[in-house]
Amino acid sequence: MELLIVGVVIALFMVITVLKAVRIIPQARARNVERLGRYRRTLKPGLNFVIPYIDRVYPEIDLREQVVSFRPQPVITEDNLVVEIDTVLYFQVTDPRAAAYEIANYIQAVEQLTVTTLRNVVGSMDLEKTLTSRDTINSQLRGVLDEATGKWGLRVNRVEIKAIDPPKTIKDAMEKQMRAERDKRAAILNAEGQRQSQILTAEGDKQSRILRAEGQRTAAILEAEGQSSAIDQVFQAVHRNDPDPKLLAYQYLQMLPQLAQGEGNTFWVIPSEVTSALQGVSNAFTEVLPRSAATREEVTDASAADEEVAKASNAAAEAVADAQEAEKAGPPRQLGAAAPEPSPFPDLEKDPHKAEL
Repeated sequence: MELLIVGVVIALFMVITVLKAVRIIPQARARNVERLGRYRRTLKPGLNFVIPYIDRVYPEIDLREQVVSFRPQPVITEDNLVVEIDTVLYFQVTDPRAAAYEIANYIQAVEQLTVTTLRNVVGSMDLEKTLTSRDTINSQLRGVLDEATGKWGLRVNRVEIKAIDPPKTIKDAMEKQMRAERDKRAAILNAEGQRQSQILTAEGDKQSRILRAEGQRTAAILEAEGQSSAIDQVFQAVHRNDPDPKLLAYQYLQMLPQLAQGEGNTFWVIPSEVTSALQGVSNAFTEVLPRSAATREEVTDASAADEEVAKASNAAAEAVADAQEAEKAGPPRQLGAAAPEPSPFPDLEKDPHKAEL
């Protein structure tokens, strides 16, 4: 029985010894081995053998890139403002031996080094530059940490600032400043819009006035050309028909009643030439004039024309007498606007074509 117990103990001891001699290391891990208290080697990923009870195997060291988030640290800026800065560190263990024997706790060492470096970098900047220079701060922190942690078997890949929190009073002041800047930009944009609107309106008015003036000029030119053409045609027609002075005198007498028809005419002047004109008209109606071919075609009722000619002769004689009396009286005769003197040729005014020869 005693031999059986001894055999079991020896077998158990052998199993434990074999288990202690064989070590399996996962990928991206490493373990340091000490033999009799002195560093011997670093176990690589895979199957490794050690001497039991002589070699001491230390805990695993992670060789992957690690992320460490440090709690916010108070930092004083150049303009004596305290801000809370929260940082994140990305690093990787490149030498397990140095990470285990060159520094006691590399995580704590990296944290303290980050805080001191951050205070040195931010202490040379004011608040506004600190808030707008995160890339500069990150690059400076990374350079300092990578240089200091190289002998510790670490490699700092990246340092990021998660948040920069100024005091509440500073936040309120910054919000007011930002609100004032937005109001300023809004006022400037509004003024620019009004200015542009006024400029466009003025340009539109200018163009409309120019177009209106060009239209009026074109209309005046066309109207003048039309009047010129009409006058030219009338002039050509008059010269083509060769009117005598008697017809012109008759047309002159037809215009006399229209002179007194204006509302503002309180008196009108009978010129001295009207006597000769009336005499010419009287002679024109008393003499027998030769008829033109056009006049002979238009006359259809000879008896009616003779009657109208007799009436016109009587009216012309009366007008001549009135004109001679007015010429002897001296000053021009004033007629009231409300009751103008009736025309000496009422029948001719109603139908001037009856007096045509």
